[in-house]
Amino acid sequence: MVEGYDKKEGATYAPKGERRRVCEPGEFIVGASRLDHGHIYGMCNGLEEAGATIGYVYDPDPLKVEQFVHKFPTAKILSSEDELMEQENIRLVATSAIPCDRYLVGLKAMDHGKDFFSDKAPMTTQEQVNKARTKVTETGLKWFVYYAERLHVESAIYAGRLIEEGRIGEVVSIKGWGPHRISLSTRPDWFFKKEKYGGIITDIGSHQLEQVLSYANAKDARLISSRVGNLKHPQTPGLEDYGDATFITDNGIPCYISVDWFTPDGLSTWGDGRVFISGTKGYIEIRKYVDVAAEKEGDHVIVVDEKGENHYRVHGKVGFPFFGRMIRDCLDGTETAIGQEHTFRAIELAIEAETKAVVIK
Repeated sequence: MVEGYDKKEGATYAPKGERRRVCEPGEFIVGASRLDHGHIYGMCNGLEEAGATIGYVYDPDPLKVEQFVHKFPTAKILSSEDELMEQENIRLVATSAIPCDRYLVGLKAMDHGKDFFSDKAPMTTQEQVNKARTKVTETGLKWFVYYAERLHVESAIYAGRLIEEGRIGEVVSIKGWGPHRISLSTRPDWFFKKEKYGGIITDIGSHQLEQVLSYANAKDARLISSRVGNLKHPQTPGLEDYGDATFITDNGIPCYISVDWFTPDGLSTWGDGRVFISGTKGYIEIRKYVDVAAEKEGDHVIVVDEKGENHYRVHGKVGFPFFGRMIRDCLDGTETAIGQEHTFRAIELAIEAETKAVVIK
């Protein structure tokens, strides 16, 4: 059962699932550094449930550290990021630093021989991606990203399995919507500075690009058009509250993504995230977080195929295999959780769409 976070606030998204340990106690130690976004709780929840030990934490804000240690009492508080990096028993460093700084934590972690797990968006510029890719090549270490809208959502995982099984035939098109509640009064200053968060497509749109590549079984995509704008928040001119983009994948599948900060307060969750995948023999709709006006519990997969109409309720039935696979990849030198190039291309495509976007008003 998914619990332990405020469903109305996406910044606190931290699903809890069944414990499915893939390593021995103390075999995989995680250090958490810079807790600027609440996603660090979802990241560490997933790792802990898969058998990791959250062993260390650092942030300059004592209150954030206190809250983190309350949730993860195994974490020893350290006085600096350098001290954390120097802990020899840490296998992986996790961060939810300010988006423009996340890559710096990753570079430092790999310089200390540690794999790295970043909140999304992992980078905000192409130059940052280039440095990360070079560091991975130099060290042979792994750079993971918390693309939670697929990796930490049971309906999204289940839909991917159906596509792989050929349930709807060959994929014809993909459309994804990622609306979010803005909760202006709770946001930190960096949330309103584009040079800090990277723009709306770079930020929350990177989720959508990762899903496009995954559901299309594509290695790459070509940008056709993109738009961004601050439509209704003139009091915060650095904020982009709307963005969309169209792509064609390298295997010929047209895709559309749309993201915004306009979730109404009356919705029971932070955003009505949906994906619609059409195929030659049917279609799938993923209703991730709520079935509006019907069921407040999320994880609905709607399938219409040649045999009929189906509504699968998969909440609590699928789990989150990404985290266990990530741990084993680090320990075994494999690549089963997510492809490294896939991880980088998703954010590169988001950055390209952001950079080339037409600004609408």
